[in-house]
Amino acid sequence: MKLFIYSALLCFLTSCAAFEKKEDPDAVAQVGIVNHTGKFIYSATVDGSGGGTMSAWGAGGADICCTSIPRAWYPGMKVLVRWDMPDGHTHVVKEKIVEVEKYDEPGSIYMHFFPNDEVRVVVSNAQGYSLKHPIAPPVRPSSQDAK
Repeated sequence: MKLFIYSALLCFLTSCAAFEKKEDPDAVAQVGIVNHTGKFIYSATVDGSGGGTMSAWGAGGADICCTSIPRAWYPGMKVLVRWDMPDGHTHVVKEKIVEVEKYDEPGSIYMHFFPNDEVRVVVSNAQGYSLKHPIAPPVRPSSQDAK
């Protein structure tokens, strides 16, 4: 009889484990753009998601829907960033594979654009213009600095 009870208990516990909800390894993320240059960004995407615009020296919140990111960062994590930074009336589209900087928790994914086509990608729960964001917000040079 004890063998029957142990067997039944084992079957019950095994069936409960089968119904346990597994956490998805990916999290939904909004996309944000931060522009550390004096040029307008017509559009920008990360792994094909995004598409918003950003003024020169502009930083916004991550209000472009949506992409997914791994819940846990891993070394060598890379994304494809594509952006259009027009020169006058001519569209200049560029793309670059960029390593995602280390993050401790899921959040929104931000593309940071710098002069000379330098691009950094971070995941953060702080808006792109926030002082709590991993990269300081853009600073428009004063007229004396621009000379």
